[in-house]
Amino acid sequence: MLAGRTIGFIGAGNMAEALVRGLLEAKLVSPEQLIACDILEARRQQIRERYGVRTVGEGREVAANASIIILAVKPQDMEAALKGIAASINQTKTIISIAAGIPISFCAQHLPAKTRIIRVMPNAPALVLAGVAGIAKGEHATAEDLQIAEMIFSAIGTTVMVEEKHLDAVTGLSGSGPAYVFLFIGALGDGGVKMGLPQDVARLLAAQTVLGATKMLLESGRNPAELVDIIASPGGTTIAGLHALESGGFRGTLMNAVEAATIRSRELGHR
Repeated sequence: MLAGRTIGFIGAGNMAEALVRGLLEAKLVSPEQLIACDILEARRQQIRERYGVRTVGEGREVAANASIIILAVKPQDMEAALKGIAASINQTKTIISIAAGIPISFCAQHLPAKTRIIRVMPNAPALVLAGVAGIAKGEHATAEDLQIAEMIFSAIGTTVMVEEKHLDAVTGLSGSGPAYVFLFIGALGDGGVKMGLPQDVARLLAAQTVLGATKMLLESGRNPAELVDIIASPGGTTIAGLHALESGGFRGTLMNAVEAATIRSRELGHR
């Protein structure tokens, strides 16, 4: 599906680089099929030297040469980026936006009528090819456009298809979620330090525990509550710890965090 297609990146920041790396390592494309632009020459040089892809200084050069265009600029730079490429966009091109909080309607407003637009919300673990991305289809995007987006973002992790109205919740959960997990791992490790473990040992134990628990959950296909019951034996250590978490409002606090981040994402989308 990507054979013979050129993928262009408007913006060559961390997420764009993750996509370049993922696509090349998965052998979905060759370096010759990729083109990226960035306003910083130093950044263009880095991408060019690391991956052997063509880099340019103007978005319109990317739009003129690519059939799949990934908008990877900061939200505040999106309008200028869209205006810069609009003259080179037609109904044969697939546009994929990964700018947080920017609705498809905003992109459509600044591009020619019936432009095929897909909106994607990836997350930070994509930088180590272990991300998850929510993908939403614009009005004029085709089934093939969706398949293309899924193929591209599967190179940096897992994908889920959602309606655009749910992307704010995706942002609040998986977009912001890694920060919640980092905080949790840090606190879990600090608990070990409090109980006398060396700091490096406690951090390794905490991080590997989260990694292993995640793998166990995904591979078992079981509900998290079922797995909790497997570990928490009657009168044991785990149930004592769970009681402490419940007393501190652990679950409710996490749910509130997802809600707060979702609401903030909606606010940013209407700014």
